[in-house]
Amino acid sequence: MVISLENVVAGYGKTPILRDLNLELERGQITALLGGSGSGKSTLLKTMTGLLPPLEGTVRLLGHEMYRLDQAERSALLRRTGMLFQYGALFGSRTVFDNIALPLREHTALPESVIAEMVRMKLALVGLEGLEARLPSEISGGQRKRVALARASILDPEVIFCDEPSAGLDPIVAAGLDDTLRRFQSLFGMSLVVVTHELESIKFLADRVIMLAGNAVVAVGTVEELSKSAIKNVYDFFHRVPPDYVTAGSSMLEWVEKQGEPKADG
Repeated sequence: MVISLENVVAGYGKTPILRDLNLELERGQITALLGGSGSGKSTLLKTMTGLLPPLEGTVRLLGHEMYRLDQAERSALLRRTGMLFQYGALFGSRTVFDNIALPLREHTALPESVIAEMVRMKLALVGLEGLEARLPSEISGGQRKRVALARASILDPEVIFCDEPSAGLDPIVAAGLDDTLRRFQSLFGMSLVVVTHELESIKFLADRVIMLAGNAVVAVGTVEELSKSAIKNVYDFFHRVPPDYVTAGSSMLEWVEKQGEPKADG
């Protein structure tokens, strides 16, 4: 298992957001975390990535009880992972080359000649050869996401966490990024955990899906299994069933107002 959660309650302070989490994420798979706004998917991701200790329960990352480790041990464990942030999180004053090289310079003693070769290799893998000297402001949004992926993978992690990787991208660029993520998983046997709500990305990428709703896990399985779910909101998501106010031919405000109107007698 790349990650396992046993009887986990996750939240902030003394306030639980997610309860009774019992999950196992397989090595070498791409797992998609789904859920609407406020469903708890960001809380779950933070708990998996060492940013938010659980209120209860056990979180194992790569076989280690992550929150039982001291700071040095946890930092060493987390270096075996990578993070692709929603908006790339590149340093605007640093070149593409320096952004990608940063983890190598921070966490290894490799000579600059080796670092340069590794950066060039990663850029080639994401299809951005020749952009080493550009600043993030000089490349497109899709290219920035690819640079961020190159940086997230530069230490050859065993798992990469991706937070809404397709956010803000047009469908063609998003499909290209999805293809790159799948290629990384195929070439290096990496595990990926992808937070997304993009249905086409989920269908293309996900070996397994975890869906959150109402601050709980409501479904776990393959895309095919969840698309046949008897749970209404799970089925509706995979078949893009529109909300009732759309099928009623009215605005959401009009529909909500109508639901509040008293029924006429007789």
